[in-house]
Amino acid sequence: MRTLRVQFENERGQRLAGRLEMPGCAPRAFAIFAHCFTCDKTSRAAVDVSRTLAGRGIAVLRFDFTGLGESEGEFPRTGFATNVRDVVAAARFLEKERGAAPSLLVGHSFGGAAAIGAAPELEAVRAVATIAAPSDPVEVVRHIPEEARERIEREGAAPVKIGGRPFLVGRELVAGLEKGAFARVLGGLGRALLVLHAPGDEIVPVEAARRIFEAARHPKSFVSLDDADHLLRKPEHGRHAGEIIAAWASRYLPPRAAEATEGEAPRAVRAGTGDIGWQTPICVGSHAFDADEPRGLGGADTGPTPYELLAAALGACTSMTVRMYARRKGWPLEDIEVRLRHDKVHARDCAECETKEGKVDRIDREIRLVGPLDDEQRRRLLEIADRCPVHRTLTTEVAIRTTPAE
Repeated sequence: MRTLRVQFENERGQRLAGRLEMPGCAPRAFAIFAHCFTCDKTSRAAVDVSRTLAGRGIAVLRFDFTGLGESEGEFPRTGFATNVRDVVAAARFLEKERGAAPSLLVGHSFGGAAAIGAAPELEAVRAVATIAAPSDPVEVVRHIPEEARERIEREGAAPVKIGGRPFLVGRELVAGLEKGAFARVLGGLGRALLVLHAPGDEIVPVEAARRIFEAARHPKSFVSLDDADHLLRKPEHGRHAGEIIAAWASRYLPPRAAEATEGEAPRAVRAGTGDIGWQTPICVGSHAFDADEPRGLGGADTGPTPYELLAAALGACTSMTVRMYARRKGWPLEDIEVRLRHDKVHARDCAECETKEGKVDRIDREIRLVGPLDDEQRRRLLEIADRCPVHRTLTTEVAIRTTPAE
């Protein structure tokens, strides 16, 4: 997984700063993450959700709205309409620079409203996911004290504390918005919608999620984020939201493109660098998954260990080989279960090993054959298990060549 620094212009010609989270494999699709009101692209939720999606093969552009973070512009002169235009500008950037328009929009809090507002303008977008979003952008005004609202109306802008931080807020924040207009946008969204919200949200009540869900048309889904707070401050909450979005969106995203191969040529296997623990994204053709180490060894347990993958390769090959043989013979093999365990043992404890000193690698393999097989058929199938190609590879000399990549 790689994080790339990117810049693009909004419709006013102002430079917006972003980070593009790229999967270790060729991305299945592209998405945009719109951050919460007064947050930026480095918020806990923006980083955790985006990187989780990237780990599931979805490239994600998280960026700073106009006037926030590293982006140019004056925040007091921005509002809901500006945020919507920024999301559209981010989509145009991906389409122009990456040759891939976003299929998915993800928005957090006020950014969720912006994602919904931008979706109808983006033809390639097939799904929208909101996290702790208000049911109407106008609701953000209730977080501004009445005295400050009066000053904003009178002077055009006023300092307001939001989330414990001071911001200069201008009247453009909700300019042009009318109560109830957002519900009409939801009713005509025309995209699959996922609403994520925590029942104990202290900033945007979960009632907002109900109103969003009721206003939208199918296909739509709602998932509770249980004990998460509004900002998803705990990394596990953001990663959980990202996993839910990835699983839900898979139905609406383009299918993975199969890697071109010549005849039976083996596909390249690529291993990269993950985000947590010893997480290692692995790509095999169009398939992606993670390897890792247990927590007790400094990993995050996000996937099997390298030795577990080695044992899994032997198990898969054993199952395939035995099934192929039984099918060719017409034998009544109904099911096969292969259990494997890798360990290092003292050579003196391995009677069948040629090495007699130090330790040797040993894989214990148990095979359970299910079906009305006779004794001779069972004996023969266990013999065939030892002939699977991976078994032969592991028990013969293997040459490994290492060269620097360009």
